[in-house]
Amino acid sequence: MSTQQLVEKEVASLPESMQREVYDFARFLRFKREEESFNGLLLSETALAKDWSTPMDGLVADTWEKLGPAPEVDYDQL
Repeated sequence: MSTQQLVEKEVASLPESMQREVYDFARFLRFKREEESFNGLLLSETALAKDWSTPMDGLVADTWEKLGPAPEVDYDQL
C-alpha cells in the first residue's frame, strides 16, 4: 500500500474536525517547504549581489582587456 493510500485510510477514519486539522497541517508543510525554497533564492541573491551590481560596461571592458586582441584568421584557408 502506498503512503498516499495509508494517509487516506487513516484520515478517512477520523472525525470531520480532525480531518480538517490534518488538512491544515498538510497545507502548513507545503507552505513551509515553499518558503524554505524561496529563502534559498534570497540567500543566492545576497551571495551574487556583488556580481549583479558590477556595471556591465566595466565588466565587458575588463573581459576584453584580459582576453587581448582576437587572433588573426585567414578565411581563405577555412
